[in-house]
Amino acid sequence: MFTLLTKIFIKNKDDVSDPKVREAYGTLSGAYGIFLNILLFVIKFFAGLISKSLAVTADAMNNLSDAGASIITVLGFKLSGKKPDKDHPFGHGRFEYITGLFVSFLILLMGFELLKSSAGSIMHPEKVTGSVLSVSILVISILVKAYMYFFNHAVSKKINSASMEATAKDSLSDTVSTFVVLISTVIYMLNLTTLPVDGIAGVIVSVFILKNGIESVKDTIHPLLGQPPEKQFVNQIEEIVRKHDVVEGVHDLIVHDYGPGRMMITLHAEVDGKKNIFDIHDEIDNIEEELAEVFNCTATIHMDPIDVDSKEIKELNELVKKIAKEIYCDLTTHDLRIVPGPTHTNVVFDLVKPHECPVSDSELSQMINKKVFEYNSKYNCVIKIEPPFV
Repeated sequence: MFTLLTKIFIKNKDDVSDPKVREAYGTLSGAYGIFLNILLFVIKFFAGLISKSLAVTADAMNNLSDAGASIITVLGFKLSGKKPDKDHPFGHGRFEYITGLFVSFLILLMGFELLKSSAGSIMHPEKVTGSVLSVSILVISILVKAYMYFFNHAVSKKINSASMEATAKDSLSDTVSTFVVLISTVIYMLNLTTLPVDGIAGVIVSVFILKNGIESVKDTIHPLLGQPPEKQFVNQIEEIVRKHDVVEGVHDLIVHDYGPGRMMITLHAEVDGKKNIFDIHDEIDNIEEELAEVFNCTATIHMDPIDVDSKEIKELNELVKKIAKEIYCDLTTHDLRIVPGPTHTNVVFDLVKPHECPVSDSELSQMINKKVFEYNSKYNCVIKIEPPFV
């Protein structure tokens, strides 16, 4: 059904790099989710009234909150699709994350309210009646929510949307929680226990809602605070840049995320300092254009000239890389150059230190300097220690 709707309402539906197409997918998915969630709310609320089941009614209210969340998600896609302006030169893409965070707090609020009501039901249980109708409605709800998970998950993968993936996970948790409600209803119908199963099931449902809300908060806060890009994406960037003969090495790669579809890539490319700078600059421009076309982004490359013919620099490069690896396996170095003097030679380079490295900056400098001095007493290391951004 959803595939048919995309064919009807989304032009150029396969061109997901187009922000307008991406916005259309988010809007259509949200509208479709609103329709299905309101439909589920109506039929489950009706079933809850008939059976006097708090768990069924709680599950119905969860669907209502999902419909509200879908409305906010649609609003987020609309706002994030606005063009850049003088006050927001990088666009409005992060609105998608902000609205997602708002939805996450609504989910948490609903979860707490349901937990409180369910706890009261356990303390003061009321008689619950089940029927074939209520059971049938719950089975239909499970099937619909499972379907919603699959189409939301497919859309999230197609347009690379964290908010749509969170919606998909929400549908999956709803499938599980409704299944719990179904089990409790059947237990009451068969008189298998005198325990307040309805209240217990309500607590389980609320726990699933709270768990989903916490995960959604994490999914939306991480990109707002600034999270590292996926390793596969970094490898793709480096592969494109390194395939050009003019590039000797790549470092200081940073991916700036201003919301889905609004990304900037900056990096340093090492080039032969003895070659014609105008020819190199022309090739670097071509690489920037290629990155922009492949990843739908803005790319900026800084040229770092290096001496590729110096045997001394090559030997020192290999030495400091080996020493760094011996200290901590994920330490990397770049931009090594030498500055000769009458009494000593400065070996200048950058050291990338992972956040989890237990060795302090001062200790790293001392240890590397000692090893290099032992190799040749004329060398003095001048090290700039920096964190990784990928």
